[in-house]
Amino acid sequence: MENKDGSGFYQEFEVFSKKSNKSPIQHQFSLLAPNEEMAISMAQENFMRREAVLDIWVVRRSNIRSMTSSERQQWTKRLDNKDYRTTKGYGYLRKKWREKEQGMLDEKEIMSWKEVKK
Repeated sequence: MENKDGSGFYQEFEVFSKKSNKSPIQHQFSLLAPNEEMAISMAQENFMRREAVLDIWVVRRSNIRSMTSSERQQWTKRLDNKDYRTTKGYGYLRKKWREKEQGMLDEKEIMSWKEVKK
C-alpha cells in the first residue's frame, strides 16, 4: 500500500525529547508509522511511560535536512585552521602538576618546619 506521495505505507520518524525547561532537546530513537498522529502516539507509548519528560517532538525524517558531501567538505576546509581550540597540546600539564604536588609536601619538608612561638 502506498501513500498519496508515492512512498510506502510506513514513513520514518525521528523522536526527540526534552526532560525539563532548562535541558536541551535530545534525539531518542527512530520509528516507523503510517502518519504523524500514529507516530506521536507510538512515541508516547514507547517513551513517555518509561521516562519523565516535559515534551517530545516527532519529526518526519524526510523533513530533516543534512549536509551534502560537498557542503561537509567546504565546512571542514573552513574549520581546519582551528587547532588552537583543541587541548591536545597540553597533555604534559597533568604530569607536571603531579610532579609539582608530590614535590611540595614531602616528609623532609614537613619535618623541617619549625613551630612559631608567640
